[in-house]
Amino acid sequence: MFTRMNEIDRMFGAMDLLRARMDRLFNETNRPYLYGPAFSLETNSPRTNLLENGDKFEVRAELPGISKDDISIKIQGNYLEISGKRVIETPEGYKSHRNERSATTFSRSFTLPDEVDAEKVDAALKDGILYLTLPKSETAKPRQITIN
Repeated sequence: MFTRMNEIDRMFGAMDLLRARMDRLFNETNRPYLYGPAFSLETNSPRTNLLENGDKFEVRAELPGISKDDISIKIQGNYLEISGKRVIETPEGYKSHRNERSATTFSRSFTLPDEVDAEKVDAALKDGILYLTLPKSETAKPRQITIN
């Protein structure tokens, strides 16, 4: 009887090992239905949407638990980089029993379809979402040409 239980334990151990290896193999895929937090443990970067509306781009990035002082935004031409850090501190006098939200740093960069006017960029952080409004530069906007 004990040898059979031992065999079952080994079988489940092998199944766990296979699942872990498969997770590592497919960690490049975005599986939001399996992983709820905005930061996946494998990539350590926020989920981001890039939208275009006529003469501007809009970026929305999920940054839960990160203050605006810990976020850095850099723009050069059509290159955008969002980086930052999340700091988690245990209050004095408290004992930590579980830490699922850990301190982390991240960096996310994009090549935008057109150049952006960096002087007119607007950024706001509301409810853990970073909203960026990136107006296209004058050279990137379409122009109407009249025929002489």
